[in-house]
Amino acid sequence: MGWFKQLMGLEAPAPTNSQWTANDSPQILGPLGLAQGKGVMFDTTLRLLLDEKTTVTIPVASQQIWSVGTVDLGQSTWLSRYYMNDEDYWLQVHTTGDVAGQVESVILFNYLSYVTINSEAELSRLAGPQSLIGLPTYTHNGIEYTREWGTENGQTELVPLSERVVNPDESYTIEHRSMLYARETGLTDRRELLLFSVEEDAEGTISLSTSLGISLYTTDLNIL
Repeated sequence: MGWFKQLMGLEAPAPTNSQWTANDSPQILGPLGLAQGKGVMFDTTLRLLLDEKTTVTIPVASQQIWSVGTVDLGQSTWLSRYYMNDEDYWLQVHTTGDVAGQVESVILFNYLSYVTINSEAELSRLAGPQSLIGLPTYTHNGIEYTREWGTENGQTELVPLSERVVNPDESYTIEHRSMLYARETGLTDRRELLLFSVEEDAEGTISLSTSLGISLYTTDLNIL
């Protein structure tokens, strides 16, 4: 299916707390010609097609890419994440071979929430053993999603991912502990994804982000 299915059999990258600079990773065109500073226009028919199938918002105007994140999943498998100037939107492209290799999936995400976590107790309550994240199913806004990672009957551990991010002002590494849920929309190869991620930056600040996404075809995008 997509990167989430392949990830289940992959060894997670080892966490790192080191800073890195843009000089360590020269800016090149990524998959589909995506890159920092590029614009992305979404097919105008998507909003009509997805109406009542998902609550994911499709941008009306073109979106400029502000920052680019790269996750090396190992075994020549990559996630490229493109964060827009409009901070409500980000795009994820899963590739194999190399970063700009064969496109396996494209997902447009909307940020639903972003919460800074100030204590271990709060972390446990929001995304740990006391939370519902990691259970086989998760209900959001009355809609049930099925867990994509982990085979346990009960709660499973969050998946570690290490993301290198660069934007015009700075570059840094974010350590993620993530869990993905999904549901069918009734449209061919268009699933709705619910992604939770506990994120730790280089300064040790921990936050929980929640994103809702929809599977796209490469033809749904026009790179400007």
